[in-house]
Formats: sequence, structure tokens, C-alpha cells
Amino acid sequence: MAFTLGSHILLVPFGVALPAITLLMHYRGLRKGDAVALLLARRWSAVMAVQFAIGIVTGTVLSFELGLLWPGMMGRWGDVFGLGFGVEAWAFFLEAILIALYLYGWRRLKPWTHFWLGLPLPLAALMGAFGIVAANSWMNTPRGFSLDASGKPVDVDVRRAIFTPMFGPEYWHFVVGVVLTAGYVIAGVYAVGWLRGRRDRYHRLGFTVPFTVAAILTPVQFVLGDSIARSVFHKQPVKFAATEIVWKTDTHVPEYMFGRLHADGTISGGIRIPQLDSILAGFSPDTKVTGLSSVPASDRPTAAQATIAHWAFDIMVTVGSLLVLLALWYGWCRLRRRDLPGSPWFFRCAALAGGACLLTVECGWITTEVGRQPWIVYQNMRVAEAVTDTRAPTLWTMLGLVVVLYVLVFGAFLTVLLRMSRRWRLADEGAATAAAPGDVEGDTPYGPRPLSTTGGKDGGGT
Repeated sequence: MAFTLGSHILLVPFGVALPAITLLMHYRGLRKGDAVALLLARRWSAVMAVQFAIGIVTGTVLSFELGLLWPGMMGRWGDVFGLGFGVEAWAFFLEAILIALYLYGWRRLKPWTHFWLGLPLPLAALMGAFGIVAANSWMNTPRGFSLDASGKPVDVDVRRAIFTPMFGPEYWHFVVGVVLTAGYVIAGVYAVGWLRGRRDRYHRLGFTVPFTVAAILTPVQFVLGDSIARSVFHKQPVKFAATEIVWKTDTHVPEYMFGRLHADGTISGGIRIPQLDSILAGFSPDTKVTGLSSVPASDRPTAAQATIAHWAFDIMVTVGSLLVLLALWYGWCRLRRRDLPGSPWFFRCAALAGGACLLTVECGWITTEVGRQPWIVYQNMRVAEAVTDTRAPTLWTMLGLVVVLYVLVFGAFLTVLLRMSRRWRLADEGAATAAAPGDVEGDTPYGPRPLSTTGGKDGGGT
């Protein structure tokens, strides 16, 4: 489950955010009559379709694993939080239909009609994120049910089960995070082209639009990250203690950047900042922070698990801080000189920003899941009670098959993207080997279609 979810989550930023960024470029192209912007939107929509196809494979594997690997959790709690997965499934099918319509609409629909038909795409993507985050936030702060004498959930309140105390902070932190991640990854592709000397308007626009979106959202995400950490402090104090490796309940608690927690409560390595943890948690050094030793060892993460969650959290904070500086650099140049930064180091950093964001996406998931151990449903069901028999020999066979499948799938994904990129680059350089009339790269996306007998110059043919 860790391998498949860790792989699938790398695709999530593009599934959720790429439709919105593509439509933003599409709108710019139509509003300003910009053929370059329309060409970028057309190409990004092709990437969006390929990515969605890969997401189908990895998402289907996850849906099977929920039933095969977690029978205890799904059997007992499925009626309480299962609606979130139902919402995600409906959003998934709706998004598939809308992507098909959007791809089909190029040169077959009138330009503005095509754009308006694509506008629900980001909403479908956000609805899918809504369902998944609702399920995860319930697992962190379970609500909306009572337990009968045998410990089974009864009297389910769907509204309370969906809108748990952690839902709001988790959802907005997740949405903003995946949008800025997609923005930095897309912009990073064009930053590499810029560093290689491709200084045309195509690369400039391909970099500027997604990077501007990401740069605006970066400080917002920093604030949201601080907010969700404080929500964890109030709603899941033991999980907060794990992510901050706090052993003893106390005030004036220091903050450790990295460092390692040992089973006896000592900490080695890292950078110790006096009183900062209490200040960050409650804006005062007198704030009392709950320590891991406040609960029995069976009800808290192990020292190794706490260290893993702590490092994942600190990596997120470090990368987020560096991205804020990068966004400020970009904003200063745009506001002061109305131009992109001239330093090659800026574009080198921009090229690395996308990969750094994907790393933080992984770290965010690790912090969320490892930090609440040993609970799969916080303070209601342990992982050991929910998971299938780990002694089953078929589990290792399944893991091996899944690893092979994912290597092939992601290898095919990267191969397709590289071939698409090469074909587009050849077309832009006028060196394409196939330049037949009506070729999608031979003119603008809303150009004439010579093979159509009913289409007009505005692309309004059937």
C-alpha cells in the first residue's frame, strides 16, 4: 500500500491542477487572440489525457488494495466514511467524460463553446480531491457515529463524518499544494528550455503562466501549512508530538530541526532552537506541548516512526521556505522591472522547484500516515486490527507484480511524454517529417481543417 500510494500520489497534482492551468492558458489565448497560448493549451491537454490514463491504472490498483489489504477497516468502518470514496469515483468518471469532450473539441467546436465545455473540468478534479481528503480526514479525526455494545458503529451522521475537524485544514492545504506543485513542475520544463537557449515567446509564456500561479500560492501554502500544524496540535496532540519529536509534556519546549529520537526519549543530532516549539504551537513560550511519553507505548508511534514523521515534516518546511524565497525573487523582478529575472541561477532553481515540490507531496503523505501510528482510525482501530494477515505468502508475490507493473507503466508514461516533446520541438523548428495539410502542429489549434466539408474558419465544423 505504501508503494502504490506513494507512486500514485506523484500523479495527483497533475490530475487535480493541470486542467485548471490548461484552461487558464486557453482563456488567455482566446481573450487576447494569442496563437502561442492556444498551442500551449492544446499540447498541455494532450499531456493531461496521457496522465489521466496512467492515473486510471494506479488508481484502480489502490481501489483493489482497499478491499484486499484492509478488510478489518473496510468491514467495520466502510458504512461511516465510504461516501468519500463514492464521491471520488463519481468525480473520476465525470472527469474522464469531460477530458474526452475537451480533447474532441479542438477544431470541432467553436472556440468559446469549447472553452466553456472544458470549464467544469477543474471542478470535477476538485470534487475528486474532496472525496479522498474527506475519507483521510475522517481517519485522522473520526466523527459522525456511535458505538454499540459490541463496538460496531451505529447512528451514522454522514454530514459530521465528512466535515470532520481536520477536513477544512487538510482540504485547502492539499488543494493549494497540488496546484503550486503542478505549476512549478510545468514551469520547470520551460525553465530547462530557457537555460538551453530557447528564449522564444513559446518558452517564455510556457514558463510565466504556471510559475506565476505557483509563486502567488506559495506564501498562501506556507500560512496554510502553519494552520494545519496547529490544528494537529489541538486535535491530535500525540501525532504533533511525533512530528516534533517531543518526548515529555512541558512548556518552553525547544524546536529541533531534523535530529533523531531514541527509545529512551533522548534526541541526537539536529539543530536545537530553544522554546520555539511552544511558540509555534500557541504563540507563547508558556504553551504546554503534549509529549509522547504522556500515553502508553502501545498508543504512540515508535521512536523510529516519530523520527520518520519528523524528518518528513522538516523537509516540507525547509522546501516551503526556499520556495517562498524563490517566489519573492520572481515577484520582485516582475513588479520592479516588468520582466523575468535575468540570472541563470533563478532558472536553475526554478527547474529544480518542481522536483522539490513532488518531494514535499511525498513527505506530506508520510507525515500524515506515519505520524498517527499505531492507529489506522485515530484512537478507534489499530493498523494490526485492520490489515490482512501479513504472513500470507501471496503478499510478497503481489508486491513483486505491482512493482514490475508500475515500472512498466511509469516507463511507458515517460517515454510517451518524451516522444511528444520531441515531436513538438521538431514541429516548432520546422523540421517535422510529416507536414500533411491539417496536421495539428502545422497551424493553430483553431485553424482550418481542410479535410472537413462543413467546418468554417473558426473551427465550428462538426
